[in-house]
Amino acid sequence: MSGDTRDRIMEAARLTVQDLGYNGLSFRELAKDVGIKSASIHYYFPTKGNLCEAIVRRYIDRYERYLQDILNDATDSTTAMRRYTDVFRDTLLNGNRMCLAGILAAERNDVPDEVRTEVVRWGEMNERWIGRVLAPGVDNPQEDIRRRAKAIFAAVSGAQMIAHGRGEVAFYDEVVSAYRESGFIP
Repeated sequence: MSGDTRDRIMEAARLTVQDLGYNGLSFRELAKDVGIKSASIHYYFPTKGNLCEAIVRRYIDRYERYLQDILNDATDSTTAMRRYTDVFRDTLLNGNRMCLAGILAAERNDVPDEVRTEVVRWGEMNERWIGRVLAPGVDNPQEDIRRRAKAIFAAVSGAQMIAHGRGEVAFYDEVVSAYRESGFIP
């Protein structure tokens, strides 16, 4: 039962942070959402920083497996990148939420160091994956590929952030479509 409670806390916290950000996460409100006492959350996660670090780690681990599945299943870079950008779109469609690491990156000055470390790890993982899509079979892509991977990650993340701020998924769609048409994103 305790693993179930911990998982329910983490899932409710993830959804809250994706919607309201780090500063919008309250143990009191989270306890109401989960149906437990606030002290119970402190039993599993002594601080908000501990909780956020745990949810970002789990988020990264799940997402990394998903990205590997895309590489295993996709027949070409266009298909892989379409599935990649669809994940960011789907997050917006889920209550106009943001990527968990993206919203925490925007609140960089308010989150503890351990959360910042995980947010950086998230970005680097995305950049490596995009590099693998752009240069299949190359373990250490050339600098121009690494730079393009960083630019694509920043562009997709930025499109999601602006679409979130406007409450318009159509904005995200238009921007990503323009990136594809220009050849920037395969």
